[in-house]
Amino acid sequence: MAGGVPSWEDVAREHGRFLYNVAYRLAGNEDDAADLVQEALLRIRRGLATYRPGSLEGWLARIVTNVFLDEVRRRKRRPTVALPGEPDLVLAPAPAADEAAEALSDEVQAALATLPEDFRVAVVLSDVADLPYEDVAAATGVPVGTVRSRIHRGRRLLRAALAPPAPAADGAGDGGRG
Repeated sequence: MAGGVPSWEDVAREHGRFLYNVAYRLAGNEDDAADLVQEALLRIRRGLATYRPGSLEGWLARIVTNVFLDEVRRRKRRPTVALPGEPDLVLAPAPAADEAAEALSDEVQAALATLPEDFRVAVVLSDVADLPYEDVAAATGVPVGTVRSRIHRGRRLLRAALAPPAPAADGAGDGGRG
């Protein structure tokens, strides 16, 4: 990567895990994340000719984010219903040792999936991919102030989704009668 512009092979080898981590947190499942990474790598191959050295991870995050948002828009235009699988026959693979530190609980991943796309993208790029606000802004094409607002609102929605339910106030003094 001398000279600042990496080869496609360098990007795939050195940043593949980053691409997958961002894609997984946006998509919420392994199959969709793998598809997003595959499409992103195709776009990266085409885009390297015009890449200007700078924040490579910011550029990569923007590509994965755009692939994700394109897929969300495509699915809204052509909704599909997934066929039910046989959960007894499918076991989730255990994460590799190097992935364990990056892993989010199923509860956090499920809460992320409930966020509106704009908030989810901002929170994932900032808090999971650990990009600075400026790179998140570049990746999403919005001003830094908007990024800060989306991250703040996304985190607030996450806290609400992860908070334990408040005890019900009604019926507290009925002696257990139902």
